[in-house]
Amino acid sequence: MRFRADVGEYEQVCAAAERMRSHFGSIDILVAAAAVQGPIGPLAETNPRLWAEAIRTDLLGVMHACRAVLPHMIERRAGKIIVLSGPGATGPRPYFSAYAAAKTAVVRLVETLAEEVREYNVQVNCISPGPTYTHLTDQVLRAGKRAGEKALAEAMHLRSNGGTPPEKQIQLALFLASERSDHVSGKLIHINDDLKRLEKNSLHRDAFTLRRIQRV
Repeated sequence: MRFRADVGEYEQVCAAAERMRSHFGSIDILVAAAAVQGPIGPLAETNPRLWAEAIRTDLLGVMHACRAVLPHMIERRAGKIIVLSGPGATGPRPYFSAYAAAKTAVVRLVETLAEEVREYNVQVNCISPGPTYTHLTDQVLRAGKRAGEKALAEAMHLRSNGGTPPEKQIQLALFLASERSDHVSGKLIHINDDLKRLEKNSLHRDAFTLRRIQRV
């Protein structure tokens, strides 16, 4: 079933979630994947309104979706939340400041939320899906030189080869949606990470997170 909603509008997301609960009885898994590229170019030349609109979708949209399903998951003491991260979450992404800021914030939101709901058997994780050809790629291509030479070259390469196979992304999502990952929560997991390592319940608390690495 499909329910049309603007993730930037909390009431619309809640209405969609309620319709789904009414039809299926429960919401077991949430995948928060909606995103926009936002304004592309130097921050000094960026329209602040467009910057804020990107944050509204990429960050507030995730929060709205999580908020809409969490009370039900907490009550049932079961649930899986999978959030898509992206370029800029773990390093600087010049000329994409809104997108990078939102995706970094999303990862920290996931880490924080995971701690809040850990005792209720709800797992919350981030997926870094790797480079994939989507409508966001087309936005980079249309931006041309404003996207920077590196991002433009990567987008052109993606257009030619398609990027990460969807099957590989689905495999990671299915792992995080299954009971095999009940011990994994508050993590940022890249598409190329070793799933066998993740299945072993021996990860350091700060592994696969945004924690700073301090060198003496």
